[in-house]
Amino acid sequence: MIVKEWCMYCGECAGVCPRCLIEVREISLIFNEEGCKDCGICVSSCPVNALTKEE
Repeated sequence: MIVKEWCMYCGECAGVCPRCLIEVREISLIFNEEGCKDCGICVSSCPVNALTKEE
């Protein structure tokens, strides 16, 4: 889940995703949730804590 007000669209999460499921476009992030294995690497890479894992 993304907190859009906090996201800087820096691309850190996209750069660390081992399955390349995140795409950064101007002021939006596109997640391909079907292939996500909930590893959490993207969440821990966010410098402003704008990403959280859904429970």
